Amino acid sequence: MKRILCVMVALFGLWGCSSVEIDKYRSETPVLDLREYFNGTLEAHGIFQDRSGEVVKRFAVIIDASWQGEVGTLDERFTYSDGSTQRRVWTITRTGEGRYVGRADDVVGEARGESAGNALRWRYVLALPVDGKVYNVDFDDWMFLMDDRVMLNRSVMSKWGFRLGEVTLSFYKRGG
Repeated sequence: MKRILCVMVALFGLWGCSSVEIDKYRSETPVLDLREYFNGTLEAHGIFQDRSGEVVKRFAVIIDASWQGEVGTLDERFTYSDGSTQRRVWTITRTGEGRYVGRADDVVGEARGESAGNALRWRYVLALPVDGKVYNVDFDDWMFLMDDRVMLNRSVMSKWGFRLGEVTLSFYKRGG
């Protein structure tokens, strides 16, 4: 009986680690074209929730985005509810149909992205400063295009497989 219980616990643990594949969204519309959506000025508003669900940070972001061929630049300027600011500049390269790599100063190595239908999934490690120390934190970042101006984003942060919290963002593309 103990052995069966251990096997069941292990299987539930593995199921908890499984994840949705990007191809699940291939037929969803509107189709996300990163070069089209992330071009121009965008605004975003977001929150960070710790693993208990408590909102511990609120923020706004202005993004100036442009592309030169297959290479895009996203210049992000964050303003947090405590008045602090941060800047992150992404360089994104389209490497194939629905495939991207991204770099930023606080990203460890390369971010890997894949898109299908209305969805984009980024996976990367972020060097996150907390209380005078820097922690390398895994991000599993999903974005869903809702219409030509609105995109929703949900990121799960983890370290050594343990969930630390979530970031939720709503993007709004200015202009037409």
